[in-house]
Amino acid sequence: MRTVVLLICSNVFMTIAWYGHLKFKGKPLLAVIGASWLIALPEYILQVPANRFGHGQFSAPQLKIIQEAISIVVFIFFSALYLREMPNWRSALAFLLVIGAVFLVVTGPKEKASDQAGSRSAHASVASQGGQGPLEIGG
Repeated sequence: MRTVVLLICSNVFMTIAWYGHLKFKGKPLLAVIGASWLIALPEYILQVPANRFGHGQFSAPQLKIIQEAISIVVFIFFSALYLREMPNWRSALAFLLVIGAVFLVVTGPKEKASDQAGSRSAHASVASQGGQGPLEIGG
């Protein structure tokens, strides 16, 4: 739960840094870049611990998919409340597909970093013997 809360807070800062300046198009670009960097600093301060605490409970791919889903949810609220722009049906469908991706990675078999490293070692061993690994197609 701590990981998810940190990811939500991180994404609030990220969304403001990346899209908040759209209401200030009259301001010089370098000024909004500087302001965005200052807003993004807390995003990194929250994102790094979120991934550090979450890795082990979740695999790195699971953390990434969860982060992307949170990013989209935060962005939809930001877009509607701050920018006054609502997503169309295609954006809503894309969002649902990402939620489906989160469901797939979170409910699937537990992946651990050590399991993935072992899988890569086995793949390298098969490949070095002239065989094809699990993701290779063709010759």
